[in-house]
Amino acid sequence: MKVRMQIVTVLAVASLLLGTGACNRAGTEAAKDDGKGPHGGKLLKKNDFALEVKIFEEGVPPEYRLYAFEGGKAIPPSAYGATITLKRLERTDTIAFAPRGDYLLGDKEIVEPHSFDVTVKATRDGKPYEWTYASYEGRTEIRPEELKSAGVLIEKAGPARMKNVIELPAQIALNADATAHVVPRLAGVVSEVRKNLGDPVNRGEVIAVISSGDLATAKQAYIESGHRLELARVSAQREEALWKKKISPEEDYLIRKHALDEAQLTYQATAQRLAALGVSTDEIRALSAGQCDLARFALRAPLSGVVIAKNVTVGEAVEATEVIFTVADLSTVWVEVTIPPVHLAAVRRGQPVVVHWDDQDLKVAGTVTYVEPLVDVGTRSSKARVVIPNPTGVWRPGLFVNVHLTQNESVVPLAVKADALQTFRDWDVVFIRIGDVFEARPLELGRREGEWVEVLSGLTPGAEYATKNSFVVKADVLKSGASHDH
Repeated sequence: MKVRMQIVTVLAVASLLLGTGACNRAGTEAAKDDGKGPHGGKLLKKNDFALEVKIFEEGVPPEYRLYAFEGGKAIPPSAYGATITLKRLERTDTIAFAPRGDYLLGDKEIVEPHSFDVTVKATRDGKPYEWTYASYEGRTEIRPEELKSAGVLIEKAGPARMKNVIELPAQIALNADATAHVVPRLAGVVSEVRKNLGDPVNRGEVIAVISSGDLATAKQAYIESGHRLELARVSAQREEALWKKKISPEEDYLIRKHALDEAQLTYQATAQRLAALGVSTDEIRALSAGQCDLARFALRAPLSGVVIAKNVTVGEAVEATEVIFTVADLSTVWVEVTIPPVHLAAVRRGQPVVVHWDDQDLKVAGTVTYVEPLVDVGTRSSKARVVIPNPTGVWRPGLFVNVHLTQNESVVPLAVKADALQTFRDWDVVFIRIGDVFEARPLELGRREGEWVEVLSGLTPGAEYATKNSFVVKADVLKSGASHDH
């Protein structure tokens, strides 16, 4: 909205500044003609002789056709001669004519725009005739102070360094390396559910509580192994003392010591089993003090992130291998790129790319981290992966995006700024400046990359053209009324 208000403000200022008369100066000096001829062309008269000047554009490149009349009657093209001089802003063209059917045909294509000062010369029976008139299209006049007030910048067309960019379709996906499918690891009944869809979680945070008979059995085994370990330790210590006093044989001491070692191993094994089931160290210690509910199992988040799937409710029985939560760390996401056969050789691991979300005009830089070594049998395409940062969560899995991949850089001989381009009639144009006069120049465009657009034809190197706020010039051209009218 702020950008739109700025544009409206610039247009309003430009309208006030340029509406004082500068916008409509172009085209007012055109010579008054005598209307249209029978072929729809401009009719020029002098005394009893008349010449119809027509730019014919139907099915052929634009060309001049001349029809002559004397006393109101058509005369053959062999009975008169003519030339036309077109004075454009940056050059002058002279058109010669030769008979063709019932008209004289010009020897040059009349390239767009058809904007020029026209001088028509004709001879009939040795008598010369001459007319001059203005035929302007897409032209206006703006003074430097008016340009400055409207914020219009002028630059010169010339070479530019451009990247050879490939655009590939892609889709945002979860980072599988930062996504956890949470299973209880033991069967039981859910007694608490502490997290819902979309909730943030921290690693180790309790997300659900399960009452499990299997866990109670495992905890009981741990407690009992602790008791047996303590008994074996006391027995071994007593037997060692008796042996040292020569009261008991060494064999009895070794038997007790072996029993102690076995009790120690059993105790460690039961503790490790509880840890493997997800019981925390603090909970295991609490068991030794008799301060824990044997059946209570606290299911904890394996990583920090967001709950993106939840398949559990209070009172529900769950199996040991059942996925009841999915937690994803969305601070990074994957971009899964589809590589068509024609571009398979262009994509390689470690290559820098730019990911574009056109709907929101967002982009972010990334690097190709993986290129699939196989090709899909059906589509003959392959896949690549890019990891991108997502600190604000704007890159949501499932979004369709484009990946721009730079193959190389090269210097193009002629380019213009992308913000200079405007549409006029059915053309892509820039508005060139010569003196205080601006005029539309239709362009044939090539590659587009960032701020630059390659120009294949329609503009000469060194030409000055409007860049920033060029829409102000277009608005003034439209107000001037210089239109495509022959």
